[in-house]
Amino acid sequence: MPGFFSVLGMAMGSAWVSGINLYAAVVTLGLLQHFGLAHLAGDLSVLGKWWLIGLSGVLFAVNFVADKIPVVDSAWDAVHTFIRVPAGAVMAAAAFAHFDPSVRLAAFLIGGGIALGSHGTKTATRLGANLSPEPFSNVALSLAGDAAAVGSSALMAFHPAVLIAVVILFFCFFGWLAPRIFGIFRRALKGA
Repeated sequence: MPGFFSVLGMAMGSAWVSGINLYAAVVTLGLLQHFGLAHLAGDLSVLGKWWLIGLSGVLFAVNFVADKIPVVDSAWDAVHTFIRVPAGAVMAAAAFAHFDPSVRLAAFLIGGGIALGSHGTKTATRLGANLSPEPFSNVALSLAGDAAAVGSSALMAFHPAVLIAVVILFFCFFGWLAPRIFGIFRRALKGA
């Protein structure tokens, strides 16, 4: 059984990545588990089943296209608030499947908060990009999000403790950036 910090890294990492691109995370982690390249903590190992990999692959393909189209990406993100955040909570709790139920519940609650933070940051950033008239920044941000989801999933599988630091740094950055993003939106709404 992996150590506590490995499980914590997988729990925090899977929640964080779920908020960015759930389907890319599930496909990446599932393939790594299925081919024995990584051993995921707790019940995350279920991601290695072919039918879950296939379903997530199809949903990732739809997400890949929808996420590149301005305005469609924002509608997609709005709907996925109700998918990515709960999925991040479930994945965090699944990592702690072999722990006490109170630990799993704490992981569920914290994982939902982590997924909400990463999803909210992604959604706000993409909304800001939609305000610009050119489509290139939107596509670039989407590709960067896809790459971050796949790369972070692999990092989580091989070095889960490192991802703890990544998530902590992200929330420090989020704390600094959030007031600025909300200020931009406030000014944009006043101008409209």
